[in-house]
Amino acid sequence: MMSRRLFFLLALNVLHLCCGILADDDDAVVSRFQEYLRIETVQPNPDYYKAVEFINSQAKSLSLESQTTEFVKGKPLILLKWVGSDQTLPAILLNSHTDVVPFEESKWDHHPLQAHMDKQGDIYGRGSQDMKCVGMQYLEAIRKLQASGFHPIRSVYLSFVPDEELGGYDGAQKFAESHLFKSLNVGIVLDEGLPSTTESYRVFYGERSPWWLVIKAKGPPGHGAKLYDNSAMENLLKSIESIRRFRASQFDLLKAGGTPEGHVVSVNMAFFKAGTPSPTGFVMNLQPSEAEAGFDFRIPPNVDSQALERRLVEEWAPAARNMSLEFKRKHSEEPLLTAADDSNPWWRLLEDAVKEAGGRTSKPEIFPASTDARYFRKAGVPAFGFSPISNTPSLLHDHNEYLGRAEYLKGIDVYVSIIKAYASYERKSGTRDEL
Repeated sequence: MMSRRLFFLLALNVLHLCCGILADDDDAVVSRFQEYLRIETVQPNPDYYKAVEFINSQAKSLSLESQTTEFVKGKPLILLKWVGSDQTLPAILLNSHTDVVPFEESKWDHHPLQAHMDKQGDIYGRGSQDMKCVGMQYLEAIRKLQASGFHPIRSVYLSFVPDEELGGYDGAQKFAESHLFKSLNVGIVLDEGLPSTTESYRVFYGERSPWWLVIKAKGPPGHGAKLYDNSAMENLLKSIESIRRFRASQFDLLKAGGTPEGHVVSVNMAFFKAGTPSPTGFVMNLQPSEAEAGFDFRIPPNVDSQALERRLVEEWAPAARNMSLEFKRKHSEEPLLTAADDSNPWWRLLEDAVKEAGGRTSKPEIFPASTDARYFRKAGVPAFGFSPISNTPSLLHDHNEYLGRAEYLKGIDVYVSIIKAYASYERKSGTRDEL
């Protein structure tokens, strides 16, 4: 008969072995994330084909169907499929983008392409929040679901699209407008969100419209010592100051609290260009005849965009002051919103699934910037922006972008719950399937 001491030692060894296996599993999960972060998909010259090779290797390990399409040469889009048992039901699409923005290496504590993990478990890398984390969490969630024996009723698609950081014109936009997308019969799309500094996860049901514009001013050149009216620089600076005051009024709404970031007009000056070049810099005793400044406006759905445009033309770029306005990018169509209330079963499922995973969602918001989700909404498909990142500063496009190891792993479990809920959702007899 086994002694109590021997039984205890054997049990302890088994426990250590199990814990070791679990630790190794988590280490492998994190290692795959780091491997993806190290792939140089940095704009303007992303190595998309290396990303394709990596993602397809993950798809193969999960026995997912895979196809690669190039709507624009040199910009591959990867589409994976986890086949559901009922092909008549609309499918789930989990979208992410493979490209990331540039970085200033000297401003980072760790190289942005090395995916360094520090002693606190923070993983530094360009794309750690935006949004290679989400793309890998989709895959890891499916890995967990498969290991648990789960079989989806609805098919689950994963799209890894190019060029989101350039506006998505050669990626998600062409995909959403394609016959390929229509053939998928997609009922709901999940795309990227933003980190939350609190315990609650942020969910986005729409987004602000981007207006990228340049205001130009012209005037007579003059000696650097001369004071006169209507110089190009003077007129442009008047407009910049007026826009700055408008920006301050919108910022005051945020500072007062109670108004989400995506519900005010944001405006930031992107560049200022003037002066006459010289071999040593600029000619200092010559007032330039032309000056221009670029601005990034983001317009919420609740703002009267026509009134704002009139203000731009009449107050900030008036022809009477020899000024002109040029839009570099402008979305003029009505912003599309996805219902984020009990009228939408996909919203209820998302909210309940997050709770099931031990989390909670905050009040749904308008995304303050622009994402590929807008193209799927325009195609008539509801879409939510969601990144399962809580208790973390938002560092998208910032120096030292990072994601904590524990937060990354927790996010996988959140997606396990969401994908399971979505892929199990069946049309009930005698009810309207609101898809």
